[in-house]
Amino acid sequence: MSAKARQKREAGSARSSVVVARWYQGARPSRTQVVARYSGLARVAAAGGAPVDTPDEQEIDGCGGAVYAGSAAELRVPEGALRASMACGNPVAIAELFPGDRVLDLGSGGGLDVLLSARRVSPGGFVIGVDASPDMIDLARVHAAESGVTNVDFRLGYLEAIPLPDAAVDVVISNCVFTLSTDKPRALAEAARVLRPGGRFGITDVLAEPGLDPDRRAAAEHATGCPVGTLTADEYHELLLAAGFAAATITRTHPIIGGLYSAIVRATTPAPATPGRPDPR
Repeated sequence: MSAKARQKREAGSARSSVVVARWYQGARPSRTQVVARYSGLARVAAAGGAPVDTPDEQEIDGCGGAVYAGSAAELRVPEGALRASMACGNPVAIAELFPGDRVLDLGSGGGLDVLLSARRVSPGGFVIGVDASPDMIDLARVHAAESGVTNVDFRLGYLEAIPLPDAAVDVVISNCVFTLSTDKPRALAEAARVLRPGGRFGITDVLAEPGLDPDRRAAAEHATGCPVGTLTADEYHELLLAAGFAAATITRTHPIIGGLYSAIVRATTPAPATPGRPDPR
């Protein structure tokens, strides 16, 4: 790493740690606190820093831009988009995306997964990124302009109130964001609502081992930047079915810390596709 890059990273880490300290005072953060935190991290990234989503600025194996197999040049994305990633997996690698698909990325952050998906659904496809942080939306738009990708749109909105009509998209992806929702049942129901019949839900998220001591689980959630609360696989599966999904599967990928692990969550909405789907554009 060059001296200039190191200085940028250190400056970004210093600013990021202030945001972290503010969020980790108290118990479960509110949605307003979550949005404020990620807006601060977006500003760190926009200034050339490398945001780290843990309270002690400790990078965790299996998280961040390292989960993507390749450099920014190899992935054909701006360096800033990869550096801004706070991922626990790569949903684009596991999602079934085809040319012409309409894709929604929930919690799109700096836009990395939107940009990667946009190339896979061309020609004819379109990708929408939704994020609750205005700073993240601005950052993602900058990265989209730098990449030259035009079949994308970024919209301000919440997981619990997605700004799209019913049955608007073929695929929903997300990268370790549902764990940050303060109302997970409603967030999953919203994802099901905007998917067309027979639509695909393919995300990565942080889950908890069953039977963890509550104090140990809370400590691990705070250590990984997931203080809103994680779900076990059984709890996740139950919520997916209650939200209207069918054929849900959860596949463990790698451990994170303290009984938490990253997983691939897949599901579909019932019934075959029907004609006349609304265009989200």
